[in-house]
Amino acid sequence: GKQICQPYKRISQMKASNEMQEQEHKRTENVRLTTAAAGTIENFEGKIGGDFKKEANPSFLKEREDLFNQLLEKQKEKLLTMPKEEITITIGEGVEEKGISFETTPFDLAKKLGKQKTVAAKVFYSKKIGSLGNIVVADDEEAPKKREGELIDLSRPLEGSCSLQFLTIEDPEGLEVFWHSSAHILGESLERIYGVHLCHGPAIDGGFFYDSFMGKEILSQGNFKEIEEAVRKCVKENQKYERLVLTKEEALQIFKYNPFKVQLITSKIPEAGLTTVYKCGSLVDLCTGPHIPSTGLIKAFKVMKNSSAYWLGSSSNDSLQRIYGLAYPTKDQLMKHVKRIEEAAKRDHRKLGIQQDLFFFDGISPGSAFYYDEGAKIYNRLIEFCRNEYRMRGYKEVISPNIYNLKLWKNSGHYSHYIENMFALSVEGQGFGMKPMNCPGHCVMFQDKLRSYKDLPLRWAEFGVLHRNEISGALSGLFRVRRFVQDDSHIFCRMDQLQEECLGCLDFADYVYTTMGFEYVLNLSTRPEKYIGKIEEWDIAEKALEDALKAFGKPWNLNPGDGVFYGPKIDIHIKDALGRPHQIGTVQVDFQLPNRFDLQYRTEEKIVKEEEEDKKEEVKFEPAKQHFPADKFDKEAYTWEEKLVKPGFKRPCIVHRAILGSIERFMGCLVEHTASKFPFWLSPRQIAIVPISEKYLEFCEKLEKRLLFEGYNVFLDNSSVTFNKKVRNMQLLQYNYQFVVGEEEVKTLTVDIRSRSNERLGKLSFDDLFKWLEYQKKPPMSRYEQKMIDAMWVPEDEKIRLRNNEPPKVNFMKGEDKKKADKAESKSEEKKE
Repeated sequence: GKQICQPYKRISQMKASNEMQEQEHKRTENVRLTTAAAGTIENFEGKIGGDFKKEANPSFLKEREDLFNQLLEKQKEKLLTMPKEEITITIGEGVEEKGISFETTPFDLAKKLGKQKTVAAKVFYSKKIGSLGNIVVADDEEAPKKREGELIDLSRPLEGSCSLQFLTIEDPEGLEVFWHSSAHILGESLERIYGVHLCHGPAIDGGFFYDSFMGKEILSQGNFKEIEEAVRKCVKENQKYERLVLTKEEALQIFKYNPFKVQLITSKIPEAGLTTVYKCGSLVDLCTGPHIPSTGLIKAFKVMKNSSAYWLGSSSNDSLQRIYGLAYPTKDQLMKHVKRIEEAAKRDHRKLGIQQDLFFFDGISPGSAFYYDEGAKIYNRLIEFCRNEYRMRGYKEVISPNIYNLKLWKNSGHYSHYIENMFALSVEGQGFGMKPMNCPGHCVMFQDKLRSYKDLPLRWAEFGVLHRNEISGALSGLFRVRRFVQDDSHIFCRMDQLQEECLGCLDFADYVYTTMGFEYVLNLSTRPEKYIGKIEEWDIAEKALEDALKAFGKPWNLNPGDGVFYGPKIDIHIKDALGRPHQIGTVQVDFQLPNRFDLQYRTEEKIVKEEEEDKKEEVKFEPAKQHFPADKFDKEAYTWEEKLVKPGFKRPCIVHRAILGSIERFMGCLVEHTASKFPFWLSPRQIAIVPISEKYLEFCEKLEKRLLFEGYNVFLDNSSVTFNKKVRNMQLLQYNYQFVVGEEEVKTLTVDIRSRSNERLGKLSFDDLFKWLEYQKKPPMSRYEQKMIDAMWVPEDEKIRLRNNEPPKVNFMKGEDKKKADKAESKSEEKKE
């Protein structure tokens, strides 16, 4: 009874903590809106909304629409003057269509090719004939994502020869466009009903929202019905989405009634700049697009929830009303999504962690989990799981300090980018910091000895405790914490070993995710615009990663320009049972740290004699330098200076590799993926021994001791509650098996086994029982473990047995039926009475 009831005492604490985090998050999540490619909103603190009067169909709607229509006519006239030349459009593989620039649209081609479900298009121009101008992103949505190609409306004329992709809502980008368009009719409805000043309305993971200013007015669930009714009217009107390119002055004229739009336009658009707005029905909104053809496609719409927010994420600014929505082309699709949301709420790891007595959070240490013994069992088992594979794959586990002098991160180059996210402190007048990552410490360890080419690859792994000073509003259960452990590894290798090492990392990831029941997606991210190092090195590294992916044989995607500044990478996103993606694993190639720490290894090449070396033309070496002035974190100034590679030496390449990533984050994903129904080898609650009555306790205690000795997580329920209650309690706590013991089991030295779902599996003798359990004790065998078995000295028959890893043949005897068990329970209850 205590095990079931005690966790629920923390549910109210969890709700209070979640609400506090959500409120803090609302204050900070929109800080990114203050910046854009065209400019920055500075000195934005303060309220600008002014007085607000709630009214239906306010006068600015017609004034704004009239001005839009006037400007749209001018744009149509300008389009008529654009060059009309024959262009070639490639669609898919090998399908070519001819068109006319500034006349042919993706809609024309979709209609011709029978692509009825298309909502938008992605275009890759090979040659542009012309353009309406360089558009500045000035809307109130997040900065544009890095994309390959350009997303455009189906009605937008093509500007030159290109490749074209049609997007449906089955495509992530197509669904994003659909939800963004749905946000617009939500905004239109809010304006029509309440006369709000719209602020910010993006598509987000799982739907969309719109922020609006309403002064002291507050929206609640009582408003949901009338908002949905207004949206249905917009859908019924089948309004077209129309795009307009306009100048800064024109944009200011259109949105003169809305101080929030005026602030964005004034701050983000340069004087001679152009931006875009979209119209649907009575709504005209500052927006980059693209959008679906018309509102009639949005057949199913639901308001999900409401909350408050702050303009640009600052609590010093105006308070806004936020409405979250969800929309799909069909009601069936909408209801399926709603059910997924409901299921996700049931699987919330913060809730299950408390219910299952695994972990909890307390404000005394924000962003740091407190693990109970059952949670610690899972945590440690994940680490043991990785450690076993480390032995098979040639990794060496190391331990490095938790606190370093800040000079370490000045040497590594992290200081300028990361110091604000570190826990820094002063020790004897010098700046120190808790480590937020392991790699600089591993570089110090590599530097400690003279290394030879024969030592490489050197695979170092560490389960180091890391600390990152995340803002309180960003903390979210185990998914975003301040204290965590990574299954971190750094592979120091030669360039000719790079492909093989990356392939080994991918194989490792495949084994882990497959064993845990996750699907995953691979993404190769290449050289960004701002990078360091030589292009030749980047080319070699990118080819090594690409060749590793090709050799690996799994599907992968290319993300051009999305690599980190020091090297290309492979990001791995797992998908949980509800299809939600989580960025977990990574394989990153790094040229920066070996140079920053002057890491070198002796090559197999012979060193040229000094007199011959003198004859060679001297190459002038100009070392790179970086100066760090004294600041509030470190009172001492410091200068890093590049070192020259010694003759006969080369710099290694570093592969940063994480499979579980943060153990905390991975554990949170695993809890939600399995709904706390862990596989036997990972489960913190493997076996519950349930005696039918007290007179069998002595037998059960001996069985408990044997199971504990064999290394199983076992619990003997010797409570005084009824047998049925015991069984139900163990089901709620997700024990994999219940071993029921009564008179017959004591006489025959057997146990009656029930599964987690209360399925009666039957009885096993003790000999068969421990064979059966031993097989389930370990996770599935990896390819590297099989290779180890093949290579080791052991009799051939034993080698075959180990390699096959087949379950033992055991005899499940037919247990007493349910009626007999119920009868025994009834007698036991009568005796108690």
